Amino acid sequence: MKAGLEDVVAGESGICYIDGNKGILAYRGYNIHELATNSTFEETCHLLWFGRLPKRDELDDTMRKLTSSRAIPPQVLDAMKHFPKTALPMEVLRTATSMLSMYDPEAEDMSPEANLRKAIRLTAQTGTLVTAFDRIRKGKEPLAPRADLGHAANFAYMLNGSEPNQTMVQALDIALILHADHELNASTFAGRVTAATLSDICSAATSAMGALKGPLHGGANEAVMRMLIEIGDVSKVDAYLQKVFSQKKKLPGFGHRVYHTEDPRATHLRRMSKEICARAGQSKWYEMSIRIEELVKSEKKLNPNVDFYSASTYYVIGMPIDLFTPFFAVSRMSGWTAHFLEQYSNNRLIRPRAEYIGPAPDLKWVPVSQR
Repeated sequence: MKAGLEDVVAGESGICYIDGNKGILAYRGYNIHELATNSTFEETCHLLWFGRLPKRDELDDTMRKLTSSRAIPPQVLDAMKHFPKTALPMEVLRTATSMLSMYDPEAEDMSPEANLRKAIRLTAQTGTLVTAFDRIRKGKEPLAPRADLGHAANFAYMLNGSEPNQTMVQALDIALILHADHELNASTFAGRVTAATLSDICSAATSAMGALKGPLHGGANEAVMRMLIEIGDVSKVDAYLQKVFSQKKKLPGFGHRVYHTEDPRATHLRRMSKEICARAGQSKWYEMSIRIEELVKSEKKLNPNVDFYSASTYYVIGMPIDLFTPFFAVSRMSGWTAHFLEQYSNNRLIRPRAEYIGPAPDLKWVPVSQR
């Protein structure tokens, strides 16, 4: 048995295909490059939930359902106003997501139709939760979502209070597509385990959130950006990296459990980082990243993963560093819920076995006075 269940097939799924040797990622048969180049996040959501790309009227219906479901219950919003302003955004998102089910009249309705409606609501509401707390902790009033804006544009609007430019919207939309699903990663697997008990879909999403909060899953792009800020300038990259190499420290944003070549999502994020940084007059973040990639490839033979170039992209468009992982969840909720729906449709309790490595099972009990 391999540690961490590496390469162990734990179930069947028709949602996401990965070939780590060839660097292929596909949702429902569509290569991620096809989707990132041509699709929108809303189309991608429909693909994940329904198994195929939507026709025009179907897309309009999915978009209408998403836009009309963005508001969060006032009781949840009020509770968030009493959370510590110093709380980690992922803590808040995890807790607030759990609260949603208490105010959902369909919370315990496990019919396929109700679960689909809840999947759409959760995906629509995640961005509202993230942006609401960010404004609350800054002493600002949360903004109501706008039905005339797409998912990416609405997130940017609720976060910053102004309508975003097209470059920002396009960058966020592509990022949402790239992060939407990734097979049985830690958070998705955790959520499917919960769903397999026939617990409600909101509980499954909360389990996934708990796994995403861990720094070995989510949060690597936060660490990447803090590293770039610490380095400060491209002229200091070489010395910084040599010190890291000599101390045998692990660099965030490089290597992947599945991919043995370039993470296909990094291909798009590298291009986005270059364009966004140049437009903002902050090319140093991209230039530093490129130099780091060159040195790590040369020294460690490691490729950047999805987190490496997303860091500079998000930072330059004005997203607070501690919202990088919650924004990941804004996207991944679509994939998580697709997996939960799939689990419910052909459910069997997920109950693996452990390889026992403890003492032989023949120990004799000894009274406490004789131990």
